[in-house]
Amino acid sequence: MQSQGTKSYLVFLAKLIGFFVLFYYGTIFWIGLATPGGSFVPFISDYLDYVHAWRIALMKGGSWVAGLYGYDIVWESNYTLRVLGGKEVIIAYDCVGYGVVSFWTAFVLSYPQAARRWLWILLGFMAILVINSVRIGLYLVARNKGWEMPLGIDQHTWFNIIAYGLILGMMYLFDKKTNENK
Repeated sequence: MQSQGTKSYLVFLAKLIGFFVLFYYGTIFWIGLATPGGSFVPFISDYLDYVHAWRIALMKGGSWVAGLYGYDIVWESNYTLRVLGGKEVIIAYDCVGYGVVSFWTAFVLSYPQAARRWLWILLGFMAILVINSVRIGLYLVARNKGWEMPLGIDQHTWFNIIAYGLILGMMYLFDKKTNENK
């Protein structure tokens, strides 16, 4: 017979996996509806494309970070930032961070008896947006200065390491605050 603690943990784990799959693959599905070709739905593309809005926020943040290094940034498209007269960065769908956002949101929604869920989700979104914007801006600077990535690790992997480290820290704070409120 399962203990109450084991049952609660299994329910949490099932919710976490379920929400993550829903958000992650739901976003991939939504991208398919918002992108010309295939199952394109113009209304979704024009009015409900949250991934595009997130990318624009990342590009604005990345442009601002690169601007701190004295670079003039040109938006060549909704996917490409370029240093005026220099190299570019393409912010593809894999760059927007919907995997880490999906994981964070799934964790918060799955947590039993959590107060202020939407505030925590919003704080997580903001933190992920900031570190991803910094990554994009610094990568643009690094490309134009000829800097190598530390330890030979690509910038996507660095982002994932930092983002999931941040999420682990936020999970700790979330757990601590949630248990203080009981």
